[in-house]
Amino acid sequence: MSVARTAVRRALLYVPGSSQKMLDKTRGLTADCVAYDLEDSVTSNRKAEARSNIRRFLEQPRADGIKECAVRINAVGTGHEANDIEAVCNAPNLDTLVIPKVNSSSDLKWVADCINHKRTFTDPEESAPRQIKILALIESAKAISNLREICETAAQLDGLIFAAEDFALDLSLTRTPSLTEFLYARSAIATACRAHDLPSTIDLVCTSYKGEEGRRVMEEECLGGKGLGFNGKQCIHPDQVAIAQKAFAPSEDEVTWAARVMIADAKADQNGRGAWTLDGKMIDVPVVGKAKSVLSKAEACGFDLSAVKEKWKSQEPE
Repeated sequence: MSVARTAVRRALLYVPGSSQKMLDKTRGLTADCVAYDLEDSVTSNRKAEARSNIRRFLEQPRADGIKECAVRINAVGTGHEANDIEAVCNAPNLDTLVIPKVNSSSDLKWVADCINHKRTFTDPEESAPRQIKILALIESAKAISNLREICETAAQLDGLIFAAEDFALDLSLTRTPSLTEFLYARSAIATACRAHDLPSTIDLVCTSYKGEEGRRVMEEECLGGKGLGFNGKQCIHPDQVAIAQKAFAPSEDEVTWAARVMIADAKADQNGRGAWTLDGKMIDVPVVGKAKSVLSKAEACGFDLSAVKEKWKSQEPE
């Protein structure tokens, strides 16, 4: 029977569907999400080949290190999108479709309707076809203006992704190292995701990936995106994946703090104390909520919470 998979997407790595060699290499990766690409990395004369490659790949046993298998299709209106969806939507290991250039609710509605029309039963134990999740790429000024209606269109929508290069092209912007030219768009996307309770808000691609300088830039961009409310990042090279997954996971110090808060709060609650202190700082309901969220994400990221809780089981509210 099909099992629902985690929505944690600290890293979303694009892999060209036209390269069988690169598809096979992903079997050795550890990544929250790999998006096998039919769009930008595949030339028009190789679209059919890429569809066949990806379909065969998704029919093979799932790689242990990949939590989510996604496919980025071509944009609605290109003439390729229907063939893309038909080729992969019934593949047994497809979890998610990434939809580029979503400018309005009609784009997502078309995709959702197409999926529902073409889906069939892939598991005899299922009472209905397993739902395919959708991630929408936000790439234009029009999309930013329509964020609310986009977020409210499809029940399958599971997050938004910011495509900086196409957005810069649309607004005639020049990308700079500070990324300040994207501040409004990035903040709007992160806020819209939170307002509509979408699990994933995935930040722009880091175009630097070679050597120590590439690693430094990637780390800086991850921390900057995290500070704006993003919880994941697009990757274009396997070396970027570990950096993103570390940056967007809770740190050991954060997990320890959260465990101490939850253990002490349970004891405070038994004593009828709504507010108390830890390390000289007041702990109340919003802080406890944050601690609970940290532990939930830490568990999804693979932390051994039982060991941390055992270590701090004697923590008392101050």
